[in-house]
Amino acid sequence: MALDPSAHTTGTPPGAGSADPASAAPRRADSGQRHRGALILLSAALALDVSGVAVINSALPAIGARFDASGTTLQWAMTAYAITFAGVLLLGGRAADIIGRRRIFALGVALFAVASLGAALAPALPVLIAARALQGVGAALSGPASLAMLGQIFPEGPRRNRALAVYAATGASSFSAGLIAGGVLTDLFGWRSVFVVSVVASAAVLVPVRMLLPKDTPRRSSLDLPGALLVTVGLAFLVYGVTSGSDHGWARPRTLVALVLALAALAGFVLRERSAKDPLLPLQIFRGNPVKAATVTGAAYYTGVSGLLFFAPLYMQDMQGYSPFESSLAVVPMGLIVIVSSQVTGRFITPALYKKLMAASLVLIGAGVALWALTPQDGTYWTDMLPGIAVMSVGQGIGFGAMTSATLEGLPAHRHGVAGAVNVTAQQVGSSVGVAVLVAVAAAAGGDGAAGRLAGFHAGYLAAAAVCVLSAVLVLALRFPDLAQDAPAADGPPHS
Repeated sequence: MALDPSAHTTGTPPGAGSADPASAAPRRADSGQRHRGALILLSAALALDVSGVAVINSALPAIGARFDASGTTLQWAMTAYAITFAGVLLLGGRAADIIGRRRIFALGVALFAVASLGAALAPALPVLIAARALQGVGAALSGPASLAMLGQIFPEGPRRNRALAVYAATGASSFSAGLIAGGVLTDLFGWRSVFVVSVVASAAVLVPVRMLLPKDTPRRSSLDLPGALLVTVGLAFLVYGVTSGSDHGWARPRTLVALVLALAALAGFVLRERSAKDPLLPLQIFRGNPVKAATVTGAAYYTGVSGLLFFAPLYMQDMQGYSPFESSLAVVPMGLIVIVSSQVTGRFITPALYKKLMAASLVLIGAGVALWALTPQDGTYWTDMLPGIAVMSVGQGIGFGAMTSATLEGLPAHRHGVAGAVNVTAQQVGSSVGVAVLVAVAAAAGGDGAAGRLAGFHAGYLAAAAVCVLSAVLVLALRFPDLAQDAPAADGPPHS
């Protein structure tokens, strides 16, 4: 059932003052201002979460020099964030639905701020890695709660679509913004400044939480801690296993042990959820084809985008002589194009178009990545690199809002937190597992020397494109219900 946002944000009972038309307009204006403020606040938190993955990239060489760390050890400053982010997402979504979305959102942002301060003051690399892991926990708590509140504040229809366009533009452009910000801050003020800015930004998000976000309505239910433990351990070992396999080899004992433990824990989680009275992840939400399509789209979308963003800096720096900062500037058009394309799409998106927009998004992302399979050793930015970035970015912009909306389609409001967590988890699987597979493909197809490495990159691009196109076909094959543009969210079983 769609919620009346004014009942949550103004504290005025529905219908109060309806006999005074003169006072109705100011109340509506005040409500609209609060809604806009809430959208800015939730989008800012999303930007913190997404940029948190990328902002450290440009700082890694300086961090390694400060702590005299090898590349193998240093990469954990990035991996620790991904592991805890992916592992705690479902628990974060469940906690938001049970304990209260505003409470869990504020807790997540506060944890992110504390962890950022710890990273800024870290006296040793293990402390920095632990702080990055805590940042991931904070992001996993605030992310699902923010998406659920977005659906709560803006009822289904054009207003929600416009809000999602802004939210989508922020999420899709924050990765490249994080890359650039990390490079600029490290060059000007040193690597610790990257985390100092995160502390300040987190504090700025926390200040207006009580004023702008809806009050909590906690539900009496359990968090399903056994299920939470199983899925967190399973996803953490999965991310660790694919990261280890990509970096050190798939036949190494630690890689194999991690993957076996991941499969065992995830299988145990599914069994637990089937029998639990109040499960962490109600498996019924996957009966709805919009949710299935959004999950597939999330994984494929981030496999393609993250795959290109992984290989492109290697190509630009190793073969074209770009500096790390120059290679980060090369993706600036991505953020700009995503903002424009998502805003344009947000003006006409309706539930009836979700499937077509998600499929078109994946095809465009795949086409943009595939264009990089034509890059020569002596390529130029304007003719060999920018076209692929531009096509991929249009795909990102038109698909993120539809994917986010479809995630909530047909689900009761009290499931929105966990549904959002499922979609973000799918995105993280694409960013980690998907990219690890692409790296393995590149390694198998590549050879010695620059020509051999380039052949490997091309194979990785084509594999990413294939994943996107095949996923688009799968999304189109799913039968969607007849979705009316302004239909209220059902509080019963999801569409099938």
